[in-house]
Amino acid sequence: MRIYLIRHGQTDWNIQGKIQGSHDIPLNETGLRQAKLLAAGMESRPVKKIFSSTLKRAMATAEALADKQEAEIIPMPRLMEVEFGVWEGLTWKEIEENYPSEYRHWVMDPSHAAPPGGESEKEIFRRCKTAIREIITQTGGREDIAVVSHGATLACLVSVMLGPDEEDESIIVENASITTVHYSPLTEIFTVVEKNDISHLTS
Repeated sequence: MRIYLIRHGQTDWNIQGKIQGSHDIPLNETGLRQAKLLAAGMESRPVKKIFSSTLKRAMATAEALADKQEAEIIPMPRLMEVEFGVWEGLTWKEIEENYPSEYRHWVMDPSHAAPPGGESEKEIFRRCKTAIREIITQTGGREDIAVVSHGATLACLVSVMLGPDEEDESIIVENASITTVHYSPLTEIFTVVEKNDISHLTS
């Protein structure tokens, strides 16, 4: 089974460096174009099911892929971006300036500390573990699928898949990128095959 982890296309807040989190920011013109290029780039990687975050920027990316492949979109709220609470809409610089103690605490102890009104790393990992378990259960672990989500959530999904012994800190997911993971239902082992593929955006 191959799992194609896809990040949504670009938004205006991506360009402005603002934390989006659970804010429902739509794709901008570049993001819509990236979604179409992504769909074209996935032609050699057919899928019948696309599990997607329910936020607009992810759903629009999933819809472009679904239209190209005639695949079913399965909305999954657990794939939504990490909630950053009152930090959403701010840049990292603004967060450091306006919430210095909270930011410092979060950087030092992300597993337990959380942005005011947001999620801790522990809560995010619990959500991602449940999402992966549901995806494997629904597919039987035997059909190639796509997962459309967000930067921080996708990085968390990869960390959960690989486990603490093989956690890959180098996973970077750019807008409209594809990270391919192989899953064996026999061994229940996940293996990263390709990271952050954006070749389709320039072809």
